Parts: sequence; structure tokens; C-alpha cells
Amino acid sequence: MTTHTHDHDHGPDHDHSGHSHGGGGHGHHGHNHSHAPADFNRAFAIGVVLNTTFVVVEATYGFLANSLALLADAGHNLGDVLGLLMAWGAAVLVKRRPTARHTYGMKRSSILASLFNAILLLVAVGMILWEAVQRLGKPEPVAEMTVIWVAAIGIVINTATALMFLRGGKDDINVRGAFLHMASDAAVSFGVVIAAFAVMMTGWLWLDPAVSIAIALVITYGTWSLLTASVNLALDAVPANIDPKKIEAYFAALPGVTEVHDLHIWAMSTTDVALTVHLVRPGAGLDDELLGHACHDMQEKYGIGHVTVQVESGDPEHSCRLAPAEIV
Repeated sequence: MTTHTHDHDHGPDHDHSGHSHGGGGHGHHGHNHSHAPADFNRAFAIGVVLNTTFVVVEATYGFLANSLALLADAGHNLGDVLGLLMAWGAAVLVKRRPTARHTYGMKRSSILASLFNAILLLVAVGMILWEAVQRLGKPEPVAEMTVIWVAAIGIVINTATALMFLRGGKDDINVRGAFLHMASDAAVSFGVVIAAFAVMMTGWLWLDPAVSIAIALVITYGTWSLLTASVNLALDAVPANIDPKKIEAYFAALPGVTEVHDLHIWAMSTTDVALTVHLVRPGAGLDDELLGHACHDMQEKYGIGHVTVQVESGDPEHSCRLAPAEIV
């Protein structure tokens, strides 16, 4: 007997509804869809338009003012426009319905986008460092006031864009990638302003590339966690906010369960988590109420919305070949 329990969360103004369907087999599938990710389409659109416009302005004045810091920031901004477009595209793709070929839909695109965004940030940092080191050996004068005004505009634009993604960045690393792009740009622009003022006060031309190097290192530090989290999700690691030992202990404590094996927890997207597990319950039979309650708890306590539980009797003559921990 296979029982499929679907708990659909339609939002705060709707009640949960449960549907049971009978069929052959001995598993239980709980698909508990949590609240849909916040719609950041407007934030992405505004961010892309503002930053594309600013890239053109900043690159033009950076060339006229002979400022490496300004040109480097323009290059970084250009990379961020591409990053925003990738994150935006992924946010749209994760809403695609499943197909016969893509049975999970296109949810994983958000993980790929966050990974590419982290790599893109590090590439941009590498370019800044390379140019800054070259300029350190041969510093050149810059038009400080032009640099200050253009970079100040960048601070306003990038900070405003970053704030639009601040709320979603806590729960979605795809949105977090967009936030980091904008926040790092605001930091770079702030560094450019500080460097220009310092050059005006001291006449030390090397401060312009030196500040670029310092900001690049700060961005690298901030991006590293995004990169490692994205790589882990891409490799089907258990999401960092979930303790697999607690999940295993929960299932082991269910009435009648004598063994838990083949437990897998992975991210289907940057906001959706799936779980599969085998439970041995000798002589207990199928208990839809128990399984439905377990699926509900997985969603409410751990944010795991796609749960598949296979129930076994533990017959030694027909033992599960996936029971040994070292077998996947």
C-alpha cells in the first residue's frame, strides 16, 4: 500500500488540505510545499537597469579621470549586472512546472546561479587585484573630484539595490549572491571615495590602487561562504542549517521503528529541501497517520518539504540492499 500525502501551503490566508491515494508498493511520499519564495522580479529589474546605466557612466568618467579604482569598479559593476541577470533567470526557472524529463522542474537552476555568481565575484576580484598591482608599480595622477562624485553615486545606487535583496538573502543563497554583488560594489565605491580624498590630502598616488587591493580582499572574504555553500548544495550535501543526526533520531523515535537507514537529505533548489529514508517497523503495517505526522514535522521543524519514506518489515530473507551505511 502506498499512500501519498500532499500538504499544500497556499499562503497565510489558506488552510492546508490533505489528499490520500491508494496504490501498490510499500512507500510513503509526503510533498509539503512551503511558502513560495518571495518575488524579487521588481528588485532584479530595477537593479539591472540602474547598474547598467551606472556602468556606462562610471567607465566613461573613470577613463577621463584616469582612475584605476573607478575603472575597476565599473568592471566589477558590469560583472554584477551579469550576476543579477543569472540570479533573476534562476528565480524564474525554479517556478517552472515539472516535466517527464525534468521531474523536479528547473529548481536546481538557482543553485547553479549562486555557484556561478560566487565564481564571477572571485573573477572580478582577480581582475581588480591584477590591475591594482600593475598600477602600484607605476602610479598615475587622477582627477580626484570627478572620482569622488561618480563613486558617491555608485554608493547610493548599489546600497539601494542591495537593500532590496537584504530580506531574501537570509533564506535563499541565490538572492544572497545578488545581495553580495551589490553590497560589495557599494563597498568598492566607498573605498574609491576614501582613496580619492586621501590622495587629495597627501598626494600619495599609490593610495588609489592600494585601496582597490584592500577592498578586493574584503570582497573575497565575504564571497567565500557563498562559494562553499553553493558548491556543497551542488554536490547534494545536507544544507548547513539541517542536522542529519537530529533527523535520524526523530525517525528512530517513531513508534515501532527499530532501524533507520538510507537517509538522504539534499537541496532541490536554494529554498527547497528533499529527504528520503527507509524505516524498519516489524509487524506494524502501514500507518498513514504516523507517516503524515512525520512529513508534517519535517516541514515545520526542519523546513524539509519533499519527504519520501519507505517502510519495511525487516524480513531477514528479503533484507534491503541499501541498509549498510557505506552503500549509496
